[in-house]
Amino acid sequence: MLDKWLSATLDEASTPGDGASGSTGRNAAEQGRLPGGRYRILGEGILELTPDTAAPDARSVVISAGIHGNETAPIELVGELLAALEVGRLALGAPLLVILGNIPSIRARTRFVTTNLNRLFRRDLDQAGDEPQRARELMHAVDDFFAKHPDQPLHLDLHTAIRDSRYPRFAVVPYTEMQPQSRWPGLAAAGMQAVLLQHQHSWTFSHYSRHYHAAEAYTLELGKVRPFGENDLDALGGMRAWLAALAEGRPFSADSLDGLRFFQVAHELMRTSESFRLTFAEDVANFTEFAIGETLAEDDATGAFTVQEAPLSVVFPNAQVELNARAALLVRPCAPPGSS
Repeated sequence: MLDKWLSATLDEASTPGDGASGSTGRNAAEQGRLPGGRYRILGEGILELTPDTAAPDARSVVISAGIHGNETAPIELVGELLAALEVGRLALGAPLLVILGNIPSIRARTRFVTTNLNRLFRRDLDQAGDEPQRARELMHAVDDFFAKHPDQPLHLDLHTAIRDSRYPRFAVVPYTEMQPQSRWPGLAAAGMQAVLLQHQHSWTFSHYSRHYHAAEAYTLELGKVRPFGENDLDALGGMRAWLAALAEGRPFSADSLDGLRFFQVAHELMRTSESFRLTFAEDVANFTEFAIGETLAEDDATGAFTVQEAPLSVVFPNAQVELNARAALLVRPCAPPGSS
């Protein structure tokens, strides 16, 4: 059943509804058994798994993928996880909420249809349209899940980046005024190579869980965007192992953080006018460093941005974002939070 749920969600012909929120309503939930627990389909692309008996180390885990529709490796990882649970290779030992985010964009193989879903996760959202409505549906699902399962909440929002990276696998940590998250050994054991600490509210899906539910939450970049069937899942063995441990409610951590590099956001470049442009090559890799004195962006409205004080590295550069959207993060190395 779970593999059919995933296939049906991805198959445009299988779901006759229109719009981003799909045709499967919250009151039409399907449910059934799997080894060690039960499942409920709460809506299109929203699946809840509940164990018969939670393991002693179980956490309440949200696993989301496909918030950007062309990022396929996380969807394939989710498919592997569900298949292992369904046939009993893994024993369900923790409550899971599994989400496939932007269904129309997944089917269209595009990043988004109308607007970037991963900028819409705030409770005072007043935008109309399919993607804003999908954001509301997903926020509601997360609210319900963490209300029922409040123990050690965790949200892993799985992505791939649109460009190469000096660190292909890295975690973005949402900004919070609360005590910093410090479970870095789990990221190290999952094969993450870098951790990027946000400097302000960004209203991504992982930020929603951190900000509104005090959950440990990460946006996890797992390599580069590729079509279905062309992803190197062997390079994601650490992440596969982490997802399996979370599903079974087992502890999972590394002894050393030597493989992790930490960065703090220092500046954001915003596209505030049609004249905005980045002055470096379009295909520059994430975490490429620029020296003091180099100009990184030009804009008739706000002028040029030049690196000052210390070198800066660029992450997520994209000059073609919507107006008033972020065109790049500029970051500097830092010590792991809590290491002093």
